Amino acid sequence: MKTGLYDYAMRRGMTRRGVMQSAASVAALSMMGGALKPRAALAQDDLRAQILAIPGVGAGSPTDADWQKVGELCLGATKANVAEGEFAGVELTFLGLNNQNLHNLLFRGFLKSWETYTGAKINWIDLAQADYNPRLQQAIATGTVDFDIIEMGAPFEGDTASKGLLDEMPDWVKAQIDMDDYVNYLKAPVGTWDGKTYRITVDGDCHTFAYRKDYFGEGSISGMAEAPMHWEDVNAASLAVVGKTDPLTGSPAFGFLDPLKGWGGFGFYFLEDRASAYAKHPDDPAWLFDADTMKPRVNNPAWVQAIQDVMDLIKGNALPPDQINADPGTTAFQQFLAGTGSMITWWGDVGSNAKTSDSSVIGDVVGFSINPGAKKVYNSKTSAWEEKENFAPNMAYLGWGVYVTSRVSTDEKKRKAAWSAAAHLGGKDLSLWTAAYPSGFQPYRNSHFNYDEWAAAGYDKAFVEDYLGSNADSYNHPNAAIEPRIPGIFQYYSVAEDELAKGFAGQYASAQETADAIAAAWEKITDQIGRDAQIALYKASLGM
Repeated sequence: MKTGLYDYAMRRGMTRRGVMQSAASVAALSMMGGALKPRAALAQDDLRAQILAIPGVGAGSPTDADWQKVGELCLGATKANVAEGEFAGVELTFLGLNNQNLHNLLFRGFLKSWETYTGAKINWIDLAQADYNPRLQQAIATGTVDFDIIEMGAPFEGDTASKGLLDEMPDWVKAQIDMDDYVNYLKAPVGTWDGKTYRITVDGDCHTFAYRKDYFGEGSISGMAEAPMHWEDVNAASLAVVGKTDPLTGSPAFGFLDPLKGWGGFGFYFLEDRASAYAKHPDDPAWLFDADTMKPRVNNPAWVQAIQDVMDLIKGNALPPDQINADPGTTAFQQFLAGTGSMITWWGDVGSNAKTSDSSVIGDVVGFSINPGAKKVYNSKTSAWEEKENFAPNMAYLGWGVYVTSRVSTDEKKRKAAWSAAAHLGGKDLSLWTAAYPSGFQPYRNSHFNYDEWAAAGYDKAFVEDYLGSNADSYNHPNAAIEPRIPGIFQYYSVAEDELAKGFAGQYASAQETADAIAAAWEKITDQIGRDAQIALYKASLGM
């Protein structure tokens, strides 16, 4: 949503829901070039409706049988490019995640009919989220890449594509998956390196804000008429409900759920959610490092404020017991969806799981928006705070993609098989199902933002407008905080998690001391990788 439109709406006294629904409409039209696209062929509409009915919204969590049905129904594009039995005798190794029993587990089901039809066999390497970066970095460092296909995020393109470890995408794959349908921020240069395309996108990551509507409103336990729109008020609401009773579950009430335990580098994104609002100035594309020197900004006043916000909730006993051992998987799936806590920032899984997962009890009371903003923003160029409202949604991780490694580049049969499997997983119709049901992925195509299609599948229309609108508004925000695709990015994030854990446990004297420790560690990483090269790649990633 354009900042001017947002300011106008607030001056006119629009409700939060009204603002977000208007933003959703504007963003959806923006992504579609300002006009509605013609309806697809009836046969495709029928297919999309058919897969969205598996198993059906409100029918409980999908099973392996459901994944297999969806995969088989979406096999038409493969059959147009591959003859039956064409890959007989080919074995491929696929490295990916097993988070929350999703990702690779779904891929197995989606690809079962592909294996039967093509004759190929896939062997699987399943990794927990916290083990992902160490396993990948070990393979790169030792030259022992032992997988042909990899589920990977765009931030790792600097570690892989820059070292020649990926296979370039054939043109027939681009046509099969309809890359033009991607939302704009996921188009090139994302997924490319030196002008070559390597990635099939299967996810569109950004963090959005989910909140419990029953915690806010007249007479609510928070005392606030509306859910917070700024981090300052998120903390105020969290402290206001300490010692009170959750209106839905009858358990102790809690406000915002900060994950305090590391998650293989991925947990750092959740501090970024707070920090981007304070640190990402609209006039400066950089917010993690100074672009000309790679000097870390993580210990400037903006980042220190974000760390202090978290420490204030710890000190105020505003987080659930033993939160020091809660990683982001815990905050989303074991706490928020299960009825503990009232606010969270997370990827799109919270939205799709709220209505379609057996573990969710909040489907009727959850609302969504872009990440909270801040009432002040730090200007790194002037080294001063500016007392003005600032929003900067975090485009955390740029989404998962499926890549083919250069292990197959000299074997054309195996190469085609690998790309065919990847293309099946990144297919346009199959992707609609993964966006609508628990999968580990969130909307990432223009065609995912057809609200009527979701409503026909059983989603409440207002819920869809709220959920999808929060994604669309984040993708299209003029001050979005973009992830840099530079080598070693998860080395930076992982060491930051280690130092934050010390700070949250009280091992450092202050938020500033914690931030200074992170900055010192980041400087060492930059010097190890090569400062000049990092500066060039960081600037390129920011479009500078």
